[in-house]
Amino acid sequence: MEYLATGQFFGETDRAFFLDGLTLTDTGYTVARVDWHYHENPYFTFITAGGILEGGKRGVHRCPAGTLLFHNWQEPHYNLDPEAGTRGFQLETTAGWFARFDLDLPAFPAYAKIADPALKLLFHRIYGETRPFGNESPLAIEGLLLEALDELVGLKKNAETKKPRWVGRLDERLRADLTERFVLRELARELDLHPVYLCRTFPKFFGCGFGEYVRKLKVERSLVLLRNRELSLTEVAFASGFADQSHFIRCFKSLMKTGPKNYRDAILK
Repeated sequence: MEYLATGQFFGETDRAFFLDGLTLTDTGYTVARVDWHYHENPYFTFITAGGILEGGKRGVHRCPAGTLLFHNWQEPHYNLDPEAGTRGFQLETTAGWFARFDLDLPAFPAYAKIADPALKLLFHRIYGETRPFGNESPLAIEGLLLEALDELVGLKKNAETKKPRWVGRLDERLRADLTERFVLRELARELDLHPVYLCRTFPKFFGCGFGEYVRKLKVERSLVLLRNRELSLTEVAFASGFADQSHFIRCFKSLMKTGPKNYRDAILK
């Protein structure tokens, strides 16, 4: 099985940053099939364009643009059939970097395909800090990464806790059509739950209230659509489920700390 050292990925790496224990790379995937391999360090992969199939001990997963993956130290996997123009942003962390912040590697999952919108939005912000890369970027990236790792530990603990079946059903329901105007009593009826119980227990499993969670899902979707310059901001807003552009811009700025136009201009340079 092939072993890849720090900063090595199958494809063409265009940009790389080395930040005292962190390695950030921006890679175009050009290899049709990559056999079983593992990496020297724990790392995140953020699919920024296109899509790919990834296989491992837990099966094969479709990974379109916007997918966030975490592989712990020496976790084996393989990759198949990247679409034309597929790109990945990788962030590797050495064991020494984890030790510096008193972080325990076994506390993190061996592998995770991350659906949590809060964690994914953090990675969009980390990626944005590299385009362009300024003097303050290392500090910002390290702070955002620590937030992301804290979220990841929480996700592992939640995954180890048995969840009611309605949690998965509700998440699928909310993600299915973000243009829909959701009504609490109707969602509760579909799940055969009392609205008060659903409203009270929702934050326990989703980390925030209904409104905030749906707004995060909408902004997450918009971040993929913003890569298409042919779409106006109004079209991105509507396709992401926002009622109008002004609401979209307010929510985007609240979560991403910059406006959608500025974000688009930065990542598409």
